[in-house]
Amino acid sequence: MKVLLSLLLLLSIAITNAQDLDVERLPYYEIPPYSETFTAGTMAARMVDALGFRFYWASDGLRSSDLEYKIVDDSRSTGETINHILDLSYVIVNSTLKRPNDNEDASEMSFNEKRRQVLINLKTAADILRTSDNISQFKIIFGDNEIPFWNQVNGPIADAIWHCGQIASFRRASGNPISPKVNHFRGTVSN
Repeated sequence: MKVLLSLLLLLSIAITNAQDLDVERLPYYEIPPYSETFTAGTMAARMVDALGFRFYWASDGLRSSDLEYKIVDDSRSTGETINHILDLSYVIVNSTLKRPNDNEDASEMSFNEKRRQVLINLKTAADILRTSDNISQFKIIFGDNEIPFWNQVNGPIADAIWHCGQIASFRRASGNPISPKVNHFRGTVSN
C-alpha cells in the first residue's frame, strides 16, 4: 500500500511539473493595461498590443489541418499566412531596435517557435514604443532606404491585423473557431 501511495504521489508531482514546464506564459494572453497618458508612443504601442492579442488568439490551438487549410488552391495557407505575419513582426521590431531588415530564415522553425517569436517581437516593439517620446526615430530600414514610421501603421501593423482576421476566418472554416471566451473589444478572456 505504501508503495502504491508513493508511486501515486511521485506520478502526481511529475505530472504537475511537466504541466508547469509545458505552459510557458507567452505575451498577449490579454492586452496589458492601457497607459495613463496619451502620447504618440503609447498610442503606437497600444496598436501593437492589439495586434499581439489578436495574433495570440487567432493562432492559439491551431492544428496541423488548420495550418494546411487554404480557402482556394492559389491562396496562402494558414501556415503560410503565419510565416508572413512573422516577417511583418520582424519589420515592426527591427524598426524599434533601429536595425535594418534582413531576410530572417524561419524555414527550420516549428509553428510553435514562429508563434512565440511573433509574440516576442511584438511585445519588444510595444515596450520600446510605450516609453518613447519621439517615435519618428523608428524608421523602417531596407538597405540604404529609410521609410518613416507612418508607413509602419498603414504597412506592417495594419497588414498583420488584416492577416489575423484571415486566420480567424480560416480556422472557423476548418472547424476550429477561436475561443468564445475572448473579448477583442476589452482585450480580455473570461473564465
